[in-house]
Amino acid sequence: MGIGSFGRIRVFEDFLGCAAATATAVPTADLANNMGLLSYGSVNEGSNTITIDEPGGVLAMTTDTAQNDNAYLAAGVFKPADGGCVMEVRIKVADITTSAIWVGFTETLHQTGTPVCPAESTGATPTLTINGSGGMAGMLHDKDNTTAVWRAIAGDAGAVASDLTTATGTVSAAPVNDEWDVIRVEIDVNGDAKIYHDGKLIDDVAACVTATDVFYACLLVENRTAAANTLEVDYFYAEGGRDWTV
Repeated sequence: MGIGSFGRIRVFEDFLGCAAATATAVPTADLANNMGLLSYGSVNEGSNTITIDEPGGVLAMTTDTAQNDNAYLAAGVFKPADGGCVMEVRIKVADITTSAIWVGFTETLHQTGTPVCPAESTGATPTLTINGSGGMAGMLHDKDNTTAVWRAIAGDAGAVASDLTTATGTVSAAPVNDEWDVIRVEIDVNGDAKIYHDGKLIDDVAACVTATDVFYACLLVENRTAAANTLEVDYFYAEGGRDWTV
């Protein structure tokens, strides 16, 4: 069996490829749209614009105005069993109190029809819902949760991971409008996940996904009120191992 020189597969998008403030596009709900090196989707709604009044390459993703409208960036797929995988983004939202944000790996992307947020957290006594039939691990903020916080979450087959610190997700800091957050998610060869917020390890969840499954690295913003949301993305990084099987 031949093994080449490039054992790691990587994508890093810094959104430096367009200098026009009016560079917008309305994406479809599948993975046929590209934003630089990433796939970009919604439901034929919203727009994206390169932000030229901030340095370093910043993409502004804007949803349409109906409740539960969303937009996402994705890359993949990655298989943790092939040496683990990692993703990291730097993001901010003008009004995070009206939105849901997901950053992490998800096996089920819902890439056709209506895109779906991989997980949701609702209520005063939070109920964490794992959407889709596949595994996932990441960081979630959901305005429908009465307490506005970032939560590290993980699950598989519609069930919350039993090894989470709490069944409703491990609480990190409260979100702040128009403030940059750095979120990093790692899944190792055993399916264990480490979830970081602003450099701090929020949870280390053992065997929360099946390591031989394949996952998308995904960033999603979804309205929680009938108003458009704009999510700014400074960079999007994802990495995994190559499958050298003949």
